[in-house]
Amino acid sequence: MLKKRFITALWGIPLLIAAVWFDQPLPWFTVLVATWGLLAAFEFYKMAAGKKLAPLTCFGLVWTLLFIISPHCSYDLTMPLLLTSAVVLSLFCLLARRQKEGAFLGWAWTIAGILYLGWLLSHFVALRGLDDGRNWVFLALSATFASDTAAYFVGRALGRHKLAPAVSPGKTWEGTIAGALSAIIVSLLFTMALPLSYWQAALLGFLVSLFGQLGDLAESLLKRNMGVKDSGNLLPGHGGFLDRIDSVVLAGVVVYYYVVWVVV
Repeated sequence: MLKKRFITALWGIPLLIAAVWFDQPLPWFTVLVATWGLLAAFEFYKMAAGKKLAPLTCFGLVWTLLFIISPHCSYDLTMPLLLTSAVVLSLFCLLARRQKEGAFLGWAWTIAGILYLGWLLSHFVALRGLDDGRNWVFLALSATFASDTAAYFVGRALGRHKLAPAVSPGKTWEGTIAGALSAIIVSLLFTMALPLSYWQAALLGFLVSLFGQLGDLAESLLKRNMGVKDSGNLLPGHGGFLDRIDSVVLAGVVVYYYVVWVVV
């Protein structure tokens, strides 16, 4: 498993770095986030369909994409219009479907996928568009990866006290603490490139780790409810695309609002 994870990381990490770094002639980071988000959304809706929840998959994928790319639109009402259209138009789609049983449950899962993946991932695109956006994105990703890696290895080696055994039996308090410390250390390194004091960087690193691990637990609960181990199998050693952004999706939200409300 570790060998497969390492091989996948060998091509995945350079691709991610290049997408964040280069923003011309196309917004490559947006392209990567949109592609990954759509694949993750497809896995999300596939799991829901497997439980006979009947989501509006095509509708959900389209609106997920629109939400992700919405930060590139300068119109102030873009987000409210997208949210309103997602709710209203999906309701009309329910009336046109032949399958009426469980229709509103399918509608709820459709909106959940749009908000969970489309709306939350749009914060990463918005973060890249801020001043020093490249470095802010690198901080969010680096702190998250450091947290996940430390939590995984320390949890396996030293973990004794279960964090949430009913949701994810493998996660431990020892791993959680190690993940938070690693994220703080990585964030402190970015004080050399970003307008952050040491205490701001330490707090931001802690918040990234905290919300990232909460996102990980939330996705574990989702998979447990769906009766699956992984959301997919397209990423050897890592599972599916949804499995790889469970913690990242909230990291972008945390860093974006931290920059907008605290730093700027």
